Amino acid sequence: MADPKRSASPKTKGLGGRKKTNPWVRALIWVVSILLSLGIIGVGAIAVAYSMIKLPDPNSDFQTNTSFVYYADGKTKIGSFQVQNRQSIDYDKIPADVKDAVVAAENRTFWTDPGISATGLFRATLGLIGLAPADVTATGGGSTITQQYIKVMYLTQEKSFTRKAKEILLAAKIGQEVSKEEILAGYLNTVYFGRGAYGIEAAAQAYFQIPASKLSLSQSVALAAILNSPGNLDPAKGKQQAADLLERYQYTLNGMVDLGNITAAERSEIYSKLPKFPKATNDSRLGGPKGFLLSMVERELAANGFTEEQVNGGGLKVVTTFDADAQDAAVASAQKNTLAMAAGNKKAAKKLHAGLASVDNATGGILALYGGPDFLASQWNWANNPRPTGSSFKPYAVAAGLLDGWTLNDRLNGNSFTPRGDSAPVRNADGNHGSVTLQQATTHSINSAFVDLVSQISNGPAKVQQMAQAAGVPVNSQWDLSNRIPLGNTEVSPVNQANSYATFANLGVRHNPHVVAEVFDNTNKSLFKGDSAGKQTMDADVANDVTYALTKVTQDGTGSRAAALGYPVAGKTGTVGYGVEKTRKVGKQTYTSIVRETRAVWFVGYTKQITTAVVYVKGDEGTGDLGRTYGSGFPLLTWLDYMRVAMHGKERLAFDPPTHRTSTQTPTAKPKPTVTPTPTPSVSVTPTETAPPTDPPTTAPPATEPPTTAPPTDTGTPKAP
Repeated sequence: MADPKRSASPKTKGLGGRKKTNPWVRALIWVVSILLSLGIIGVGAIAVAYSMIKLPDPNSDFQTNTSFVYYADGKTKIGSFQVQNRQSIDYDKIPADVKDAVVAAENRTFWTDPGISATGLFRATLGLIGLAPADVTATGGGSTITQQYIKVMYLTQEKSFTRKAKEILLAAKIGQEVSKEEILAGYLNTVYFGRGAYGIEAAAQAYFQIPASKLSLSQSVALAAILNSPGNLDPAKGKQQAADLLERYQYTLNGMVDLGNITAAERSEIYSKLPKFPKATNDSRLGGPKGFLLSMVERELAANGFTEEQVNGGGLKVVTTFDADAQDAAVASAQKNTLAMAAGNKKAAKKLHAGLASVDNATGGILALYGGPDFLASQWNWANNPRPTGSSFKPYAVAAGLLDGWTLNDRLNGNSFTPRGDSAPVRNADGNHGSVTLQQATTHSINSAFVDLVSQISNGPAKVQQMAQAAGVPVNSQWDLSNRIPLGNTEVSPVNQANSYATFANLGVRHNPHVVAEVFDNTNKSLFKGDSAGKQTMDADVANDVTYALTKVTQDGTGSRAAALGYPVAGKTGTVGYGVEKTRKVGKQTYTSIVRETRAVWFVGYTKQITTAVVYVKGDEGTGDLGRTYGSGFPLLTWLDYMRVAMHGKERLAFDPPTHRTSTQTPTAKPKPTVTPTPTPSVSVTPTETAPPTDPPTTAPPATEPPTTAPPTDTGTPKAP
């Protein structure tokens, strides 16, 4: 445990043998440093500026510079980023180990310098002109402790020569007029340590769940090391962050030995590993489903150039794209239907995961999102997590066919068959359909017809991939580039599925999905606006005819429940089914059969204004068997419950009529490739077993949603949230 009474002044630090720098030499150092940093400025001008500059009042908003996050109305709060959690303590109550460690980590000449450092100013100057070293984690920064305190307490975070010049002059002046103890106390009660903690007392509670007075030497050193970059050195964020912190921790310990604060023996006892950090107790502001929203906002701000310091303590006002009513409806619908899917069993419901994402077609702004019941319990965001899409991937194949010259009226093989060059047949769960149009294949989600379509298109799988990417499916998705690609082994997240279907609704104009609408500073000046401009990435006629085809799905096909919304709707169901070989023993006889497992069920649907995607999966990694369920069941019901609220009061807008021929006109037939017919679906089983059933959904819709035909093993594991 650190001794708060031990003095941290150089007199008791074993530094008595040091020769004190001549005050005229120190003055010369800082004058020369200023000249080097600020360019060609006369010594006389500097002297005048030094004599005239006065310490300004502390930043008036310093105690209230929390960044608040709002729903799209700009008035209703979602939450905040890092409220300044500060409990100021007197200098003599701050442990000596903390004082020594911070000086060793941040400013080793603190007790003797005039408030500024020549080498530090040189590094800062390089930084202002873009020539600073890329990594200063294991070295000192460009500012002394005095400068850092001045910048935080009295100035701004602006990166400019003017602000830097003012900082230097004030640091030099305060270094002569204010005691080192007072400066260090102010700094340690002001500086941000991460995890919402401002000042050493709050930091001790946030990281070690103890008061600062009880910090051990190793804990004190760890907190001093974290100061260098709280966002990148928090060990709770991952192995790399912990490794980087250890490097900075060891740098600090070495400095303490060099300064005479501790002995080499004391260093060796704690040098090789960090102190034990209790499990991070996340701020309750992130509790529940809203934590996923705040996490996405924080990530998007960082991606657009906002620093952690700005986000966590810059007093920002962040207006998001989330609609408060729609968000409440998303949470209510997902949780209600998850429990219903588990037949009311709360324990079983915990193994089920719903992901929902809803976007504004006109802007790409995410209106609502459900990533899970509690961000604190699990940061896995099921709305952002790619999973196999099943038949909800088929619209991209429709688009590829239309672009290739097909129409919705052209005919395909609706029977089970073995494509040329394949060893396994493609089957339909609900049997053979004979010759069908592309429209009929889409309406009833006929697997064999879609494989036939892709087989007939030159370089078909690649063209389906191209159309999916044009719609908005990320380039780095795991692609199944075979003639089975429309059956949905490719993995896409609900956010990207919703945004991609919105491209169809927008007649081929694609937007970037985003959650930040606008950011303001504490003077209400706009700093950033989200990108809501669209780009034409798909032929408008192709997108329009895909939409027309999908309206038939919601009128007469597997998604007909969606018509209950009372608005014109287009959409597609998806069920990811895998044939898994199972064996069992009865006496001495072993029996083998192929059992169907359902790994994901989808419904993606849209009106002219809003597109929403819903997926259900099971298990910690979303690869468990959901049993006999289909996209036309609970995913569609969840979608419907949500959309009734999201669309409430909106204008009833019709989709455009089809651009090309439809199934009401004279059908044509494309030439077919040579195939080996397979009259009926079958599965090899032992004499005492029966083939797996192809029952309709447990809550049967007007049409049966066939599962995808896929290999007996999964295509991949989910990505990190």
